[in-house]
Amino acid sequence: MMGYEFVALSLPPMVIGMLAAMACALPGNFLLLRRQSLIGDAISHVVLPGIVVAFLITGVITTLPMMFGAAGAALVAVILIEAIRRLGKVEPGAAMGVVFTAMFAAGVLLLEQSDTSGVHLDVEHALYGNLESLIWLDAVGWSSLVDLSALATLPPELLRMALALAVVACLTWVFWRPLKLATFDEGFAKSLGLPTTLIGLGIVVMAALAAVAAFDAVGSIIVIAMFICPPTAARLMTNRLETQIAWSMFFACISAVLGYILAGYGPLWIGASASVSAAGMIATVSGVVLLLTALFAPHKRA
Repeated sequence: MMGYEFVALSLPPMVIGMLAAMACALPGNFLLLRRQSLIGDAISHVVLPGIVVAFLITGVITTLPMMFGAAGAALVAVILIEAIRRLGKVEPGAAMGVVFTAMFAAGVLLLEQSDTSGVHLDVEHALYGNLESLIWLDAVGWSSLVDLSALATLPPELLRMALALAVVACLTWVFWRPLKLATFDEGFAKSLGLPTTLIGLGIVVMAALAAVAAFDAVGSIIVIAMFICPPTAARLMTNRLETQIAWSMFFACISAVLGYILAGYGPLWIGASASVSAAGMIATVSGVVLLLTALFAPHKRA
């Protein structure tokens, strides 16, 4: 009975959380080293109105419409930022802050005024995701992992996150050398004829793909935390990019697993009667991991 409960109720959301965390942490390493970590935060804010508009047009929540909606929202954001910067003569960072906040608020208002009863899309879902509800109803135990008919009924979010992680990982592997050169020495990369601007855009596109794929399952809180916390903690562990990425994947997995377990059972261990948000706890654990590495990691003073 315990095996059935774990496989059906806990294993799918735990795996989805791990895949989402790793998919966001991987491009987050390059954003961190390029001093662009807050782009991940910006993406998580900008995609919301795009996803809502895509849903209102198509009536479904699937990856392709969400990607087009997010891309359209990003284009609108760029236009607004440039208009505010030029017309208002304000500093670019201030213009970005205004636009990202305003667009996220617009997405929240659109959600509140839209009929999303047929899908898992509302204000709370946009923030916290719906990890706890991504259960595998047809699972009968560990044997379901080798049963093709049972595997066909896995939550679709699991396949979506697995594909997103695979795409991001493949792109990173294929373009590893130019990514590494452009990240650490952009001037040298330019002298070799590498399209550094295009490479930078590619990193942002990878981050956007991970964010959009993860948004429906885990919400914006985990997306923001995973772009920043695991890569930063990993950076404190090593000065080698390859090792940093390995550490960031490990920290992302640990945050997802421990966060999900603590969200469900942690309150019971201290006498509380109800569980807490898995997304909030996963983000909290990732912050604790970062704190511990900041205090004890080998390169904490680097």
